[in-house]
Amino acid sequence: MKKVDVILGLQWGDEGKGKIVDSISPKYDVVARFQGGPNAGHSLKFDGDSFVMHTVPSGIFREGTLNIIGNGVVVDPAILMDEVRQIEAKGVDVKSKLLISKRANLILPTHRILDGASESAMGKGKIGSTLKGIGPAYMDKTGRYGLRIGDILLPDFKDRYEALKQRHLRMLTMYPDYSYDLAKFEGPWLAAIEELKQFRFIESERYVNDAMNNDVAILAEGAQGSLLDIDFGTYPFVTSSNTMASGVCTGLGIAPSRVGNVYGIFKAYCTRVGNGPFPTELFDETGDRLRKIGCEFGATTGRARRCGWLDMVALKQTVTMNGVTELIMMKPDVMDDFETIKVAVSYKRHGEDLDYFPYDADDSIQPVYKEFRGWKTALGGIRAWEDFPQAFKDYVAFIEAETGCPVKIISVGPDRSEIVFRN
Repeated sequence: MKKVDVILGLQWGDEGKGKIVDSISPKYDVVARFQGGPNAGHSLKFDGDSFVMHTVPSGIFREGTLNIIGNGVVVDPAILMDEVRQIEAKGVDVKSKLLISKRANLILPTHRILDGASESAMGKGKIGSTLKGIGPAYMDKTGRYGLRIGDILLPDFKDRYEALKQRHLRMLTMYPDYSYDLAKFEGPWLAAIEELKQFRFIESERYVNDAMNNDVAILAEGAQGSLLDIDFGTYPFVTSSNTMASGVCTGLGIAPSRVGNVYGIFKAYCTRVGNGPFPTELFDETGDRLRKIGCEFGATTGRARRCGWLDMVALKQTVTMNGVTELIMMKPDVMDDFETIKVAVSYKRHGEDLDYFPYDADDSIQPVYKEFRGWKTALGGIRAWEDFPQAFKDYVAFIEAETGCPVKIISVGPDRSEIVFRN
């Protein structure tokens, strides 16, 4: 009897989940997204092409791999259908390879408008939303107002849509200074609803559990990162879903005992998009250098990412809470030419030493760093662990010792081929 393996980010998102899901998906029969929505941007690069997956699972390009959008995901039909058309243009028969949970909630055009109005009203205290309507859609889900994928097939769907739209328009009267163009979003959205009817909608909880019982290998793909979890992230500067391994149970409908390996992805340094605490953020030339070499700009928003050193305090916390069994390191090649590399091993705040990421993290937290000698070697061409320079191996060994978890995969470039698997 199979268990569901999980792959998720251990930082503030943008760790490189798309590439790794694409790389390891040949081992799996099914790849299933379990939370988030089109605020995600999972980047893939192979055969000279680049793709960004927003809603479709990252196993879509692998022959023989079925892909599921789970019940925990929120779906914007217009964005999803744009993505489908881009994938189909590369010769992929998406309709035969993509299943969508009937229980997944819909993002309406008015959700996007409410997102923009709310963010605008916050002024300097804004969250840094992607303005894709994710938060308002999850609010309707928990408030029991939401529309779901399965509702599309009901004879009174248009009446249900109109009722919820009118509710949102009443809410928008609270923002009299916010201007919007509903027609800009609504026409493409309604057209996409009709296109979606060509896809297979499933009772995903039954499908996934039956598949496990029949020894089907399933990989659950997370979006965003653990430090953006609605409960355990840097609240209120978080996303609207549970990004940790626990979210797999509610996002796909499986029991905790059916979770197998948990692959935790992290960058060899740290980045963050949007506002919120970031203890190791660098505001100097080094931060700019990480951003430039690492091409640190959001796959969904295009916004420049904030950059800083690896935060071991936060990493240990997310490894523990997710029950990570194997670590996957991304982008150490960005630091190939650095003389010195730092890692935060603890914090100081008002003279007090902290060895955990506190509930009330703010700018008063000062990282305490351990320094490492840079490897001064181009890692991009390396394909075997034995060929890495000793300084880099020392860096990896330190991370393994601190987290108690092995680093099993190391990505040394953006392409599918630029990767090292450790046996």
